[in-house]
Amino acid sequence: MSVADGESSYPGERLGLPVSGPNSIARPGRRIAALVIDWAAAVVISIAFFSYDSFATLLIFVVVQIVFIPTVGGSPGHRLLGMRVVRLDGAWPGLWRPVVRTALLALVIPAVIWDPDQRGLHDKAAGTILLRTS
Repeated sequence: MSVADGESSYPGERLGLPVSGPNSIARPGRRIAALVIDWAAAVVISIAFFSYDSFATLLIFVVVQIVFIPTVGGSPGHRLLGMRVVRLDGAWPGLWRPVVRTALLALVIPAVIWDPDQRGLHDKAAGTILLRTS
């Protein structure tokens, strides 16, 4: 297998990223754990302030994603588990990318369809990538 043939031996190789460690693709276990942390936080806030309203939970989750990604580089779950959301060139994602990414994440299906580099359709559409920081 070679990158020139379109094949790669690990997620992120085609993008010039390392196989592991800082700046490598965040793997599924870490990503799912971050999602669980973020959703659990949204549920707790929803219970505390809205008597657990499922729409309020989703709205809280969406707002947290949209606010935290451009300000601290990722959601609380991402940051706790050593990940960050950046543009493909490694730069700050800006303000519109987190909105597009989160809207598609809330639809669920785009987030569970991945390319060979383990980038979900929500990240591809937004031009972002979830990388490890440690």
